[in-house]
Amino acid sequence: MRIRKMMALMAATVLVLSACGSGGSKSDTKESGDKPTETVAATETAESTDTAAEDTASEEVTNKTPDMDFDLGGRTIKVVSWWDMTIGEDNPDNIQRKKNLEELEKKHNFKMEYVAIDYGEYQEKVTASLLAGEPIGDIVRLGKTYTVPTLVKQDLLWPIDEYTKNANAFNQKVTNEYYTYNGRGYGFTEDQSSFVAGIFYNRTLLNQLGMKSLQDYVNEDTWNWDTFIQVAKEANKDTNNDGKLDTWGFANPNVVEQALYSNETGLTKENKQNLDDPKTVEALNFASRIATEKVARPTEGGDWQEPSQFFRQGNTLMKIGALYEMSGMKTDMPDVDIGFVPFPKGPSATAYHSGEGLYQALTIPKAVKDPDKLMYIWEKINDIDSVYDYPGQASYETNFTTEDDINNAKTVAQGMLILDHNTFPNLKYWDFVGEITSGTSVSTVIEKYKATFQSAIDEVYGK
Repeated sequence: MRIRKMMALMAATVLVLSACGSGGSKSDTKESGDKPTETVAATETAESTDTAAEDTASEEVTNKTPDMDFDLGGRTIKVVSWWDMTIGEDNPDNIQRKKNLEELEKKHNFKMEYVAIDYGEYQEKVTASLLAGEPIGDIVRLGKTYTVPTLVKQDLLWPIDEYTKNANAFNQKVTNEYYTYNGRGYGFTEDQSSFVAGIFYNRTLLNQLGMKSLQDYVNEDTWNWDTFIQVAKEANKDTNNDGKLDTWGFANPNVVEQALYSNETGLTKENKQNLDDPKTVEALNFASRIATEKVARPTEGGDWQEPSQFFRQGNTLMKIGALYEMSGMKTDMPDVDIGFVPFPKGPSATAYHSGEGLYQALTIPKAVKDPDKLMYIWEKINDIDSVYDYPGQASYETNFTTEDDINNAKTVAQGMLILDHNTFPNLKYWDFVGEITSGTSVSTVIEKYKATFQSAIDEVYGK
């Protein structure tokens, strides 16, 4: 980050010095010497490189909002979330952010206040305040499922995409892809990291069973649905010859969401049901195979936490999980080496992915004044020179034990997809999943639910 910025500044300097006939070019990966003058071809090549560097520098500079001078008259800016977003001093980046905030508060005469509301009552409270025209905060965290399109259709939020051009301060995907409606962006975040989800596996057990490393499949680009099922079945073993399985390959009987995002599809696509899409059909057939071929460890009558409990017993090789679970697993399994690989790639996918069905981001209610100034303040707080090489580095290096695991986390984070079926309250998602995981024919389930899904979508989008 710092190297790129220095290169951009140096390239920008070329603009100033070019009239003197001297200059050099910088790129993100290497430096070049003075412009060669021996041949016309060499000169043209260098000039082309200089131009590209200048364009990059110009883009970085213009995407940063110029300094503004305004007085907010002692206003309190409330930032509302379901956790306390107060900037701490737990790492060098946050120390920079906190210092920026303190300077901005003095310069522009305001005070930032962070408000936390319990998650269980959050949506109801915040939505009610928006509908009443009396928003509970100036900057409010909202879940995508009830924001796009439901709240933006009612003109309750400011479009903010014109203020989020600075890619160093704002996650561009959130505004320009995840929180868009009719060509405008309504959500933002400074968080450049993405949700890390995939397959956690017991590397210790894998070695005890003498099985091929899961990382080898990833390295060979053969980590797909077929090899996944093969591995899971291979780990279903009776190791003490008592006629009963005592190790299992996989803990989760329901993989519908994972099958969807790992095949780059979803049950819905904007304002249409997507059950007929060939990619979706493939995903549902794979989820059905997990059930009909008895791939997963049989339930013992537990609740939704049962797969995690199975994994913690140390006799189940793989489970679906997310990064936030890693610390607890390491605490509960101190003698186990826990590895991480992506959820296996579907036949129609081009890359590995993680998926998120309950994404959230920050928004500014329409009843709040000066959205441009609020966005300016948020940008200036978070426009820092990070000490980290990539988003999430501190967390990855704390939680994962190998470079391969870290690279796998980076890979799925970069490929994160958003699933939208939770946007529609009457979609009957869990009824649908129940039929898929019980082994009902996929074609039968699709025909049964197509109209139901479309009706639920129409309730939200309108026909």
